[in-house]
Amino acid sequence: MASYNLKVNGKEKTVNIDDDTPLLWVLRDELDLVGTKYGCGIGQCGACTVHVDGVAMRSCSVPASRLTDSDITTIEGLSTEKLNPVQEAWKELDVPQCGYCQAGQIMTATSFLKQNPNPDNQDIRNAMHGNICRCASYNRIEKAVALAAKKMS
Repeated sequence: MASYNLKVNGKEKTVNIDDDTPLLWVLRDELDLVGTKYGCGIGQCGACTVHVDGVAMRSCSVPASRLTDSDITTIEGLSTEKLNPVQEAWKELDVPQCGYCQAGQIMTATSFLKQNPNPDNQDIRNAMHGNICRCASYNRIEKAVALAAKKMS
């Protein structure tokens, strides 16, 4: 085990982990940030999506030891005083059913809208297609991303 300094949600954190420990498990088990969910463990479902330097990344697929010079944002750190436009849209349209995948969905949508603030429906579908929702809330997710884009403009 080695000691690593990580910047998570704007705060410096020191963790003692093995070199190959995925960021997901550091967030959940070492830092008690459990909003980031375990879904598949192979980076295919999107439930574990966080931002690394503002870009959506699957936290189950990257060792935390590689992120010592990065700015990591989890769903807990996405907004501090009020909901951001994506979270507002999710709430306004009552998107979640079971809610398990929603943190990853929101993190993906937030990163996407920073890169493409005026998406059309196909852009949204393409950006969100890698996030799986077992409840099949895809239509509401798509509508919420479009609403968030309007709120951000």
